[in-house]
Amino acid sequence: MSEPRSAPTVGQVVLGKRLQDLRERVGLGRDEAAKVLRVAPATIRRMETAEVALKIPYVQLLLKAYGVPDGEADAFVELAEEANKPGWWQRYHDVLPDWFSMYVSLEGAASLLRMYEPHFVPGLLQTEDYARSVLRTGAVGQTRPADIERHVDLRMQRQSLLAKPDAPKLWVIMDETVLRRPVGSPDTMRAQIDKMLEATELSHVTLQIAEFSTGHHPGTYGPFVLFRFGVPELPDMVYSEYLTGAVYFDARPEVASYLEAMDRMAAQAATAPRTKDILRNVRKEL
Repeated sequence: MSEPRSAPTVGQVVLGKRLQDLRERVGLGRDEAAKVLRVAPATIRRMETAEVALKIPYVQLLLKAYGVPDGEADAFVELAEEANKPGWWQRYHDVLPDWFSMYVSLEGAASLLRMYEPHFVPGLLQTEDYARSVLRTGAVGQTRPADIERHVDLRMQRQSLLAKPDAPKLWVIMDETVLRRPVGSPDTMRAQIDKMLEATELSHVTLQIAEFSTGHHPGTYGPFVLFRFGVPELPDMVYSEYLTGAVYFDARPEVASYLEAMDRMAAQAATAPRTKDILRNVRKEL
């Protein structure tokens, strides 16, 4: 049986979908593919849905059964070997919940990240002191000083994503509450606002504040993130977090609802230039 792991890499998700596509193109069902490997059909399903790592001998047998030419098969196997390598974030496995490991993998592969945050500055834009203050509230269920510092370090490592030449487009809508609820000291809040103002100068970052004065909006039910990818095998996905875990949606009707809510919120929230003014004014008040 293929070996399970805590969370798949995006590469494994993509290759699993490609295996499914190759199988369906030659008209084989999962039962027939399972006979090639002498395994249960559930194993084929789990490989195609990235619930298990891709065993290279299994991959090679399936590619041969699917009629993939040797050159293409060799390239596929190389991609599978690369996809099976642990992601950089897995060195934080001691403090990283399984349900968030998948998030970090998706975050690193996305071409567009659209997020709504009603409570805190998103992790990709937090300062160390702000992140430390948030984590000390125990929201992640681990409040030992050493664990908190590991979480802060992970959060800072994730931020390198925005400095890459092929950095994703980041579009954030935050409730005004994020600015009005103190996190840490006034100095912490001032430094945090400074960091957000710096982020607004990046061409691939857009920040908008949903002001109190505009009233209720479609996203007030809770925070969520919408991922869009540059590969056809990965559909748009939505991540929604709660106190002890998270859920991921990729069904088109559900994703479409979140996308519509996000579009309506963007139209209702302060524009990017107006948001800069709001940030500067709040900073003066601190």
